[in-house]
Amino acid sequence: MPQRTVRAVVNQQPCRISGLGRTVRNQVRGQLETEIGDTHVATLYILSPGSPTLSSTAEVILTWVQCALLVPLAVLGLHRGWILLQYLRTRRQRAPHVAARPAEWPRVTIQLPIFNERLVAGRLVEQVAEIDYPRDRLEIQVLDDSTDDTSEIVRKVIEQLPGDLHVEHVRRTDRTGYKAGALAHGLTVAKGELIAVFDADFLPPRNFLRDTVPHMQDERIGMVQTRWGHLNPDYSVLTDVQRTLLDGHFVVEHHARARNGCFFNFNGTAGLFRRACIDDAGGWQHDTLTEDMDLSYRAQLNDWKFTYLPDVVCPAELPVEMNAFLSQQHRWAKGSTQTARKLLGRILRAEVPLHAKAEAGFHLLGNTAFPLLMSLILVALPLQLLRVANHSHPPMWLRTLEAMPLLFATACLLFYYGFARLGAGTFRLATLFRLPLVFAIGAGMCANNTAAVFSALRRNPGEFRRTPKRDVVEDTTTLRASTYRSPRGATPWIECALGVWASVTAITAFSIGIPWTGVFHGLFAIGLTWAGFRSVTEDVRGRAATPSARVLPANP
Repeated sequence: MPQRTVRAVVNQQPCRISGLGRTVRNQVRGQLETEIGDTHVATLYILSPGSPTLSSTAEVILTWVQCALLVPLAVLGLHRGWILLQYLRTRRQRAPHVAARPAEWPRVTIQLPIFNERLVAGRLVEQVAEIDYPRDRLEIQVLDDSTDDTSEIVRKVIEQLPGDLHVEHVRRTDRTGYKAGALAHGLTVAKGELIAVFDADFLPPRNFLRDTVPHMQDERIGMVQTRWGHLNPDYSVLTDVQRTLLDGHFVVEHHARARNGCFFNFNGTAGLFRRACIDDAGGWQHDTLTEDMDLSYRAQLNDWKFTYLPDVVCPAELPVEMNAFLSQQHRWAKGSTQTARKLLGRILRAEVPLHAKAEAGFHLLGNTAFPLLMSLILVALPLQLLRVANHSHPPMWLRTLEAMPLLFATACLLFYYGFARLGAGTFRLATLFRLPLVFAIGAGMCANNTAAVFSALRRNPGEFRRTPKRDVVEDTTTLRASTYRSPRGATPWIECALGVWASVTAITAFSIGIPWTGVFHGLFAIGLTWAGFRSVTEDVRGRAATPSARVLPANP
């Protein structure tokens, strides 16, 4: 039997111990750990005299790759921590006080962009018709691009409204520009100097305009954004997780940006724009899928001021299906990346404070976390398998280096979303146990949103796939027949495969004594399997229950 060499690194100095076969490895490791402690053993492997094996070299390379992926993820976690600190520092600051109502209420146009929303369109029009505002100063535009019977439903609802209410049912011959195109088309005939926008899943409160319009008395204010509420947060675990995600954005993130001189954006709905601001910024443009974010940054770069009103809550329906939720996340991730590609250079050249530029960069590029996370998941399994094959024993410093970035990022996220629920007044004991699911579903979105980020690098803005609404507010126990579906192709199967991949990584990491890697990849496995399996079952169930259901076309 040929003699082999066991090479160890002791206090960063290599030493060789000759012996026969692999049995020597365990003996040497035990002796070294007893005498000098495993924290001084950088690596231990069997190799041919004088040269490392190919597998040990691959292990070292993958270790460095993993560390390189962990660093930017930790930085993104640090950014969330910074946002949380700014929120905690300014959370007692309220919106600018408005001394009095305007002497004369300005003319307002409410725009309701809808497309194939037969389950909720009538509800929206009826709710908006109840808004308290002088009727002679208010017009409502239903911007209806529908291709199904939604238009007929809207027409019947409008016919039943009071005669003194000015409601226009605006139809286009084509959907050029999707939502942005509909809003721009509506402006060509709108009479209001202020423009309010509500998506089909929202139910604005009756006093919405009375609470927001007074803040527009300052001519420098171009937009007022209100906080999103939730109509069905307790429908399922998925809707509860979405509530936490959105509360993080509206309770913590928006407040921190608005109160600290940073850019923040109109969210496409539940807000009030000044018509002059829209025109001055270049109008609604449809070269991104987040026309609201695009317009917001262009307006603020033109020195318009935005105001955030966290105490004015506009409730909306949360998607109850995984496919709908992930389709929405795909659109948002792709659109924000497109906006970064379009405007980040202009933002960096603008004469704004350095912290505002940095925050804008984190905001617009935040979805790069998903490709990084997906790469980490893919790298981790071969690395752990190589460690098993090489009988490696990672030292304590290396195990700490691998664990600390994810621990740090996770801690920031958990505190971030925990304080968001506290700020929204919805923190319960059950919330504490569900917070890890927020982290898990974030990992579950990595394949979906990675595809969105890379898709955004193409010049073609892509199709606007709207999120189907179900009108589940009145019935929280059963789901109404799926009139619309949001198929995601092969992505759910990829998520299921990645869930298995992460599960094997977790098991392997536990088996070789790296528990924190096992914990994190176990959470990744939960999120990916949850997203993929539920998407697949929803699609199968939808096809079986409603074979004639309308599938949202790729380019409607």
